[in-house]
Amino acid sequence: MGKVTGFLEYDRQEQKYQLAGERVRHFREFTLPLDTGDLRKQAARCMDCGIPFCHGPTGCPVHNQIPDWNDLVFADDWEEAARNLHSTNNFPEFTGRICPAPCEEACTLNLENQPVTIKTIEQAIADTAWDKGWVRPEIPTVRTGKRVAVVGSGPAGMAAAQQLARAGHDVHLFEREPKAGGLLRYGIPDFKMEKHHIDRRVAQMQAEGVVFHYGVDVGTTVSLNSLEEQFEAVLLTGGAEAPRDPQLPGQDLAGVHFAMPFLVQQNRRLGGESIGDEAPIHAGGKHVVVIGGGDTASDCVGTSFRQGALSVTQLDIRMKPPEREDKLTVWPYWPTKMRTSSSQAEGAEREFQAATLRVEGRNGRATGVVCARVDERRRPVPGSEFVLPADLVFMAIGFAGPKAEGLIQDAALDLDRRGNVLADDRDYRTSRPKVYVAGDMRRGQSLVVWAIREGRQAARSIDEALMGATVLPS
Repeated sequence: MGKVTGFLEYDRQEQKYQLAGERVRHFREFTLPLDTGDLRKQAARCMDCGIPFCHGPTGCPVHNQIPDWNDLVFADDWEEAARNLHSTNNFPEFTGRICPAPCEEACTLNLENQPVTIKTIEQAIADTAWDKGWVRPEIPTVRTGKRVAVVGSGPAGMAAAQQLARAGHDVHLFEREPKAGGLLRYGIPDFKMEKHHIDRRVAQMQAEGVVFHYGVDVGTTVSLNSLEEQFEAVLLTGGAEAPRDPQLPGQDLAGVHFAMPFLVQQNRRLGGESIGDEAPIHAGGKHVVVIGGGDTASDCVGTSFRQGALSVTQLDIRMKPPEREDKLTVWPYWPTKMRTSSSQAEGAEREFQAATLRVEGRNGRATGVVCARVDERRRPVPGSEFVLPADLVFMAIGFAGPKAEGLIQDAALDLDRRGNVLADDRDYRTSRPKVYVAGDMRRGQSLVVWAIREGRQAARSIDEALMGATVLPS
């Protein structure tokens, strides 16, 4: 906890943003950090609540010891706070930027709609640790001689590789793309998280002994069998990349795309990479319609504005949620309530209870999206149709699971009913004895913080299987 009476003395204070008219002119991060004094006051608000739901199963998947590092920030012991934070989370600068913060929803003070600014404090601790030089490679003193391959360099793969390297194993991380990070690099826009945060973690991991192999598509250019022959264990962390397909009439028209190719192209441009032979997808001077109400849809909104879209409309089939949830029936779980992302606040029109019926076009190009209002059971209401002008349409309704082509087909692994690689969350073993799986490839589309947790737990399971015992945290 922080100060015993802190929650009575100080109001919740959040980070501010650059004005929308300024931030849409660039792709950099635009949050305005709190100063140290304000951060100490916010940490002081962490109360002696008895049961800290913030870091229990309802709050933080990696079990960050939130009351402990709030108390350390209040005491101005930032170095120990950074040590504490890194003991449960390999990459707090990632989660401090892009995690939706279920910990704050689970905070006891959220019963009064004034939760502790946990996410802001977490980011500040991580950034301070880097600025002060406290984040250093943790090089093992003893090498085990065991070789482990990790396939996929998203947050699950990076977390597992780092943990295994620190346990003394010879870790090789295989990545299909030219750079590490997975969707952290290629899916999440720079205005939410700039990519130098990933680069310095990669440098730290390389110093700890992790060997990165780029441009290697396991299951296509390299077989899983060959990795099994070379390594004592193989961990698959390839993510859930297959988009959910709405199968809309007219989605084959030019100008209609799944969300991820659009976001990936922009991130490649900003990273100085070529988009290859793909046709450019750009929102400049166009009317944009985004189908979907989640984070990926919101990322399409913000990216479209920065590219110079004339208008952006976001369609959400769900009913407009209440401004505030009923605490007595929901807390401390994640509630359904009205949320407005920074991208939506930049000028997007939002249509709730709107089903997409089809995409209209002329001469092979999209010109509009035909929609209808839906009832409580999400059935179109007769006579409620309306048309939105659209030169560019993005389908952002989530992901169906890992791609079947390539690795999944090559490996012939057992799958669950949703098409994810089958394994439990105790030992993370697949149907092949030496092969493990973690992250979205196992659990389906989820949060970065869940990927980090699964990567850490899979690393512990692998270390225990190889060595007979493990000191890695669960």
